Amino acid sequence: MPTFAAATRELQLRLGAAVVATDDASRQAAAFDSSKIPFVPVAVIKPRREADIGVALLLANRHRVPVTVRGRGTTLMGSAAPVRGGWVIDMLRLNRIRIDAEAGMAHVQAGAKTADIQRAAEAVGWFYPPDPSSKEYCTIGGNIACNAGGMHGGKYGVTRDFVIALSGFLPTGEAVTWGTATRKFAAGFNLRDLWIGSEGMLGVVTGAVLKLIPQPAARWTLLTAFKDETAALQAALALFRRRVQPAICEFLDRESVHCAEHATGRPVFAGQSDRAVILLELAGSVSEVRELKAEVLAWARQHALASRAARNRTEADELWAVRRKCSGAMFELGDAKLNEDIVVPMRHYVKFVRYLAGLKRRSGLPIPTFGHVADGNLHVNIMYHRGDAAEAKAAEAAVAELMKTVVALGGAISGEHGIGLAKSPFLRVQHSPAQVKAMQAVKQALDPRGILNPGKMFEVFHVWKHERLAIKLPWDHK
Repeated sequence: MPTFAAATRELQLRLGAAVVATDDASRQAAAFDSSKIPFVPVAVIKPRREADIGVALLLANRHRVPVTVRGRGTTLMGSAAPVRGGWVIDMLRLNRIRIDAEAGMAHVQAGAKTADIQRAAEAVGWFYPPDPSSKEYCTIGGNIACNAGGMHGGKYGVTRDFVIALSGFLPTGEAVTWGTATRKFAAGFNLRDLWIGSEGMLGVVTGAVLKLIPQPAARWTLLTAFKDETAALQAALALFRRRVQPAICEFLDRESVHCAEHATGRPVFAGQSDRAVILLELAGSVSEVRELKAEVLAWARQHALASRAARNRTEADELWAVRRKCSGAMFELGDAKLNEDIVVPMRHYVKFVRYLAGLKRRSGLPIPTFGHVADGNLHVNIMYHRGDAAEAKAAEAAVAELMKTVVALGGAISGEHGIGLAKSPFLRVQHSPAQVKAMQAVKQALDPRGILNPGKMFEVFHVWKHERLAIKLPWDHK
């Protein structure tokens, strides 16, 4: 792999050793994301000001140095792994947050932590709903790059729905701003939305203006149990037919519940073992929540085997522990996990869970599934033992079959994780040759020398041929 030594020396002369690190510790720390497949970069750039990024990209474009941008590296798909080496731009120093309480907007830099943005907004009575499970670690720049979602997606939407304007740099190093801090903007092409979800391949986001909404005055949480997955999802559909839109509506299959119970050390429902669950939260004005609460309790009496409502936020947090614990607890079923964030049309929920039951039988693997039932984004977790060649092969085959089935049902191979490296073999399952060609044309137009996050999405990467690091990251329990 090229060393780009001359270009790196020039970069250090321009920005200084405090910004451009070439020591082994810095390079190793930036060598992988949550995919845990390491690719060691030549240098790590830690900009102190946004203009440093423009300088780095100008030189990278001139010398054809690959550049990968990262925040915390929480992406599961390898989107922030520097697969071609080169330079990594670490955005964590650029983390300013300013809330415009009058306009209901947050002015943030890309390295700001998502949870910090939420807390800053809530301190002045506003609410930023997108809530990926790694929100205490992940950055807003990464959320924008992958169009992150979370449990609030069904009612409030995902990251794209809250981005008013973006600022940053083209791969050539030229500074650009897409949109303004106004509620309306119709001047020219909407390149703002082109950057959202582009996984850092079309430009580097340095700042964003985010829309905020009024903080809900009331919340109410209910946990419900059902005899199996089919009954749970049929009940969820019945709730939506009542025109009830919970702020959060989460589904956990029986395997997920089993894992959560082991992790918490207590049953979800006493006397109700081996049950699928729906966990929901209402949010809004006091009168709105009161009205919807009566509707939801009537629904639960009709459809659920058991239900338990939280009487206060402490009890609500105890109920949500079931959802928070289930993902990390799945490692009792295997030491390796393929977390596939697929999306299924609501009309095919029942067909899909029946398909999953068959996939478990055919593969011989545990496949606990949970997710955001209000928007169809389910997390299918294919568990296996890394050292068992037969299980690893079965897991690889199961993923390929899963992707084809999801697309055949009219769904999506990714709802909030993106493509990166891990899902690159399936991009052409989702998209026709004409669609892929159009995306490649956009990439070529904005990044003619192909320096920004190369090797991702369009090039098939065989994850199974690469050894992953046996390390535990702080957010792995999520």
